[in-house]
Amino acid sequence: MSRYLFAYGTLQLGCAPQQMEGVVARLREVGKGFIRGRLYDLGGYPGAVPDANTPGKIFGTVLELPDVPEILRRLDVYEECDPKSLDTSEYVRELRKVELIGGGSLTCWFYRYNWETDERRMIASGSWLSTQRNLAD
Repeated sequence: MSRYLFAYGTLQLGCAPQQMEGVVARLREVGKGFIRGRLYDLGGYPGAVPDANTPGKIFGTVLELPDVPEILRRLDVYEECDPKSLDTSEYVRELRKVELIGGGSLTCWFYRYNWETDERRMIASGSWLSTQRNLAD
């Protein structure tokens, strides 16, 4: 089991909604990283679809998880990930290799968007944070 989470949206530090602030406060930032794939704008949050064969990158933050099993359960509920019903889950939690910006890589938990993306706007930069900053300007 991984001790790390790759957060690319609202679970990044400083972005968590009120109901997740207590959980996110228990995570420790390790560094910035990316995985290959496409990032989509789903309204108030993003959805990531990994694809090792694309030049696109999904940028985010690697966070260290505390040794508390309840944390992953709370993250799953927030991400609407039901391990017993993955076909109906909006996100699926899976392990992915994350390339660290400073070099090296870590295997991290990652929430993959599990629904159709046909009608969704792709975030070309691969960074949901940059879109949020642009909205604030």
